[in-house]
Amino acid sequence: MFDKFKNEEGGEMVEGRNEEVEETSSVTESTSQIGIGELIGKRAKLEEAIDYVGLMIKNLKDKRTLLEKDIEEESVDIKNLKEKLQKVSEYIEEENRGIEELVNKRKQVENEADEVGSIINSLREKLSGVDRVIDDEGSKVKKIKESRDSP
Repeated sequence: MFDKFKNEEGGEMVEGRNEEVEETSSVTESTSQIGIGELIGKRAKLEEAIDYVGLMIKNLKDKRTLLEKDIEEESVDIKNLKEKLQKVSEYIEEENRGIEELVNKRKQVENEADEVGSIINSLREKLSGVDRVIDDEGSKVKKIKESRDSP
């Protein structure tokens, strides 16, 4: 029935140009009756829907790509932060060791200062003893001089 509308080369349906107007109107009526027009309309809507779905898929792929990029950037940032925190931790440990060394040095200096203080006190006592001996000897010499001067 549709053979007269087929093009010999591609097999597509084309309207015959030499056909009379009556045959064309009868063909149009027959295609409406079998629903070809509705099928063509549905096919067009399905193609639009497929295009829309394709666009949605492209948008989702773009979003996923952006998310992957963002996640990778965050991963790099977190790794950098982790490295910085590791360095800070090492610095803190080094400072704690330095503080511990300073505490030990301070204790050593305090002990030496206590020893010096003990030596100073010991020398003071010895000097006081020498001073007493000198005073005693001075008193004795003075007594001897006084006893010589008084006849």
